[in-house]
Amino acid sequence: MIRTRFAPSPTGYMHIGNLRTALYEFLIAKSQGGKFILRIEDTDRERYVDGAVEVIYKTLELSHMPHDEGPDIGGDYGPYVQSERKGDYMKYAKELVEKGEAYYCFCTKERLDSLRAHVSGDDVAKYDRHCLSLSPEQIEENLQKGVPFVIRQKIRPGKTTFHDVVYGDITVDNEEMEDQILIKSDGYPTYNFANVIDDHAMAITHVVRGAEYLSSTPKYNLLYEAFGWEIPTYVHLPAVMKDKHNKLSKRNGDASFQDLIQKGYLPEAIINYIALLGWSPSDNREIFSMDELIEAFDVKGLSKSPAIFDIDKLTWMNGEYIKNMPFDSFYEYAEPELKAAVKRDDIDLKKLASYVQSRVSTFKEIAQKVDFVDKLPSYEPELYVHKKMKTTLEMSLENLKKAYPVLEALEKWDNDSIYAALKNLIDEMQIKNGQMLWPVRTALSGEPTSPCGASELGELLGKEDSLDRIKKGIELLSGCVVSE
Repeated sequence: MIRTRFAPSPTGYMHIGNLRTALYEFLIAKSQGGKFILRIEDTDRERYVDGAVEVIYKTLELSHMPHDEGPDIGGDYGPYVQSERKGDYMKYAKELVEKGEAYYCFCTKERLDSLRAHVSGDDVAKYDRHCLSLSPEQIEENLQKGVPFVIRQKIRPGKTTFHDVVYGDITVDNEEMEDQILIKSDGYPTYNFANVIDDHAMAITHVVRGAEYLSSTPKYNLLYEAFGWEIPTYVHLPAVMKDKHNKLSKRNGDASFQDLIQKGYLPEAIINYIALLGWSPSDNREIFSMDELIEAFDVKGLSKSPAIFDIDKLTWMNGEYIKNMPFDSFYEYAEPELKAAVKRDDIDLKKLASYVQSRVSTFKEIAQKVDFVDKLPSYEPELYVHKKMKTTLEMSLENLKKAYPVLEALEKWDNDSIYAALKNLIDEMQIKNGQMLWPVRTALSGEPTSPCGASELGELLGKEDSLDRIKKGIELLSGCVVSE
């Protein structure tokens, strides 16, 4: 059975690149009837952020990616929280020492810094294996004295070749690799060591991670071989970029999953979009539900090329999701935005929401679309001029003056009655519909665009407010036309 794992570090919000990795791990497993497992990698205590573990759980929940095993579920291979297994890593590290595949290093920070001081240009300081030559007696003496130590991997001579699903066969000269630290001086494992131990212990078959780990993979394989363990299938993913030259990074202030949610994007749309950041479906379609992604996903569609995060494309896709939401679901999201923007208690918010649904791409756009409802904004008379409808300032003024008494006389004030009254007037005057409806709509909204037409706006705002706004439009145009 295929087993993948999502192994985030609790260091803050969920970066888009991390979420894409989780999604591909989820899809690789679920598309082939496998298991998707969660592991919390919290051994970097300096970067640990309180509450970040809850962010991880919440993100997976909102993204509809339930994990099969993990810290909050348990199971044959869980719970898995690295900091709770500190002793296990030391046990495995000492096993490597006994096999001659690792060694104790007692070098001080000052000595290591001195090695770096002698390196110039773009060269990288490699550890000089000073402690590899220590005798068993010297090692034991240092341990008895409590001298701080790390445990380093002993890199074998030769070359290491491995296969990656995306990048193919890769060969690295072992001379290029440093004897990496496996256990730090505080007793915690490094990421490079812990992930190998955990992936084996959790029976992970497919390791999915960023392409930046390609250079470290030979070291991991040497550890697998040292223990005599089976090496997993590797799937390395190209970076998610903000542009051609810069990676998308939460450290640089780029949007996280939580940021996008707060900006009014739907989790389903975000997941759909990031699925296409590095993967191409065979039929080139763009809109997928999670079940459809599971059915369509194939690792053959993964690209070697970095993907550029296009917020405009995400916004378009989010708008498509919003348009196709059942109204009740849309209103559940829209209601808080509407209540924050519209303070009047005589406005039918559900009706307003129905007008807005097809006109917004994110939920945060709602406030801008409806801010005219509470109070008519100040606007320029030029809004009444519409080239396509051939309206002029003079025509708009005349038509508003004729519309006012007709609307004022209406006993029943609803969309149908308002429209019928205006349509009768249009027919009497023998003008185009827009030449009447555009000036009325403009007077009611004071905006270049509105979520609905003149008669819908009239019903929404109520008779008194509608007539008052039309009167203000007449006053505005009268002053403008007279002055000319």
